[in-house]
Amino acid sequence: MERKINRREKEKDYEGKHNSPEGPDQGKSCKTLTTLNVGGYLYITQKQTLAKYPDTFLEGVVNGKILCPLDADGHYFIDRDGLLFRHVLNFLRNGELLLPEGFRENQLLAQEAEFFQLKGLAEEVKSRWEKEQLTARETTFLEITDNHDRSQGLRIFCNAPDFITKIKSRIVLVSKSRLDGFPEEFSISSNIIQFKYFIKSENGTRLVLKEDNTFVCTLETLKFEAIMMALKCGFRLLTSLDCSKGSIVHSDALHFIK
Repeated sequence: MERKINRREKEKDYEGKHNSPEGPDQGKSCKTLTTLNVGGYLYITQKQTLAKYPDTFLEGVVNGKILCPLDADGHYFIDRDGLLFRHVLNFLRNGELLLPEGFRENQLLAQEAEFFQLKGLAEEVKSRWEKEQLTARETTFLEITDNHDRSQGLRIFCNAPDFITKIKSRIVLVSKSRLDGFPEEFSISSNIIQFKYFIKSENGTRLVLKEDNTFVCTLETLKFEAIMMALKCGFRLLTSLDCSKGSIVHSDALHFIK
């Protein structure tokens, strides 16, 4: 209720200023404004915006073609989702669908588009939803390759960049040198990280070093952490090459799928 009162007071103040004798042209501009009460949320916009697309619900309301009930304050009342209406209004303003990152209410927004008879919005929502469904069905591949030589080292490839990001964060945590962040010298792309610089210790353990010879961790630790992260994220092992020592950590190549 407080929110409604505050917005109404601002609207009255705006009307008072722009309908004053000092600004007749501004008064004409103010007459094009209209207030909608959509599910309890007030929206103030221009009538031209609502009437942008002919033969739609909102165009019919502001042009008197469709009888719309009024609330106690005399605003058009539309019994729809008030939060989602901001996306409908932004579509009318911009002429395209612009949604915040992580938006997950495509089906609900599609219903709003259908109600307001906005075919363009409905088509864009449908297209966006179909792309998300296609992405969700895509197979994710992970390959961990150990070339056992300094020039190639350990290579981790995944066609899902978010998994590579998780691996990087994990390596920072297990590092023995208290890294401030993942050493980008090991980054080949958003899908590949490759550890080329390492030396063997006296007991044969391969030590991963940065170019400035800072010790990061052992190569076996990297492989182990990558494997554990893969299993934790729902990957399943598809193939492993040369696992003669009885542990997948010693394999030359591991292929995972999800």
